[in-house]
Amino acid sequence: MANELVAVTGFVALFALMLLRVPIGIAMGAVGICGFGYLSGFGPAFALLAQSPIRTATEAGFAVIPLFILMGNYSSHSGMSRELFQAADSFFGHKRGGLGMATIVSSGGFAAISGSSVATAATFSSVAYPEMLRFGYPRSFAAGAVAAGGTLGILIPPSNILAVYGILTDQDIGRLFIAGLVPGILAMVMYLLTISVINWRRPDFLPARGASSRAERIAALKNVWAIALLFLCVIGGLYGGVFTPTEAAGVGATGALIISVARRKLDRAGFWEATIAAVRTTASIFLILIGALLFGYFLTITQTPQAITEFLAGLGIGRYGVLVLILLMYVILGCLMDTMAMVILTVPIVYPVILALGFDPIWFGIIIVMTVELGLITPPVGMNIFVIKGVVRNIELPDIFRGVLPFVVTDLIRLAILILLPAIVLWLPSQM
Repeated sequence: MANELVAVTGFVALFALMLLRVPIGIAMGAVGICGFGYLSGFGPAFALLAQSPIRTATEAGFAVIPLFILMGNYSSHSGMSRELFQAADSFFGHKRGGLGMATIVSSGGFAAISGSSVATAATFSSVAYPEMLRFGYPRSFAAGAVAAGGTLGILIPPSNILAVYGILTDQDIGRLFIAGLVPGILAMVMYLLTISVINWRRPDFLPARGASSRAERIAALKNVWAIALLFLCVIGGLYGGVFTPTEAAGVGATGALIISVARRKLDRAGFWEATIAAVRTTASIFLILIGALLFGYFLTITQTPQAITEFLAGLGIGRYGVLVLILLMYVILGCLMDTMAMVILTVPIVYPVILALGFDPIWFGIIIVMTVELGLITPPVGMNIFVIKGVVRNIELPDIFRGVLPFVVTDLIRLAILILLPAIVLWLPSQM
């Protein structure tokens, strides 16, 4: 059987296993080992199966993932998200749609210490959504604002998906984090503008309430010093070259624990709950990562990445035409697959294409993450949508999708801006 046919058979088998609800990491690993064994012999394939998980789990550079997850979990369990929302609410709550704006701003702040979209969406489903309903906001808008704000978790550094992208492509994770900072701020600003446009188009759609006093605003700001300190230590240390990404993650996790305990916001039960949740999340990510690496070895010996590169380069549609095809693939896959699994599965295939076309790999990492964001809030999967539905029982899925639609349009506009103006992504890391 020709290598091309073996590769196609492998992809068909992989998606068949996924349809049968086999965990994506196990499915990729099984197909990878079987395909590698068919082409190179099962002796080398089983040796690969024995060595790859150990090598992955003990690789020092991979420690950045569990450490940043710990940082986010300790921060979440210590109530920092609620303090962020209260501070943002004191500045925006008096505007029409102000609680939605406060949700976006506080989600961005929480993203800077959590690195996870799902965690951000789940947290603000219980923090911001009930508050918006209490003041008479439409359910669809409230859920849409929470879902959109949650997507900031994988763009504003530190980001677990950016860390995985850096590992897969051998790019500097610190530069990737810094590159995500300006696009992340741009995302927040454009979401705020989206709410302003909704107010302009439908003046009576969103309510307002009384303004907070100056004393209340100052008091609310005093409660967010811990988050500001953590963010400055981690991102400032990375930007200044004081820390490596792994060291920054260690400082962030340790700092989150010390601050939470010192402020008496994290008791023993909360500590164990946060730690166990971090272990479970890490195990899930590493299972997918190991499976993808095994599947990647199989694709390498079939020369699939090289064949795809040659095919796309020969279409005669120009490099931006090829880029649009790749991004359309991500949008479609994002409607069907988990975001982490999608990135781990596809990056080893499309990355050689991007290099061959002359695109900057740091810029492409940010573009991938932004495209993956769309998958978090678009049907039929929309991971953030289902997370919100799991936390909030009194709303239907179509209502959530309707509420998030204006933010999806905003995401598409932002993606076009960063494709046309890559300097927005690359300027800050170029200063490091």
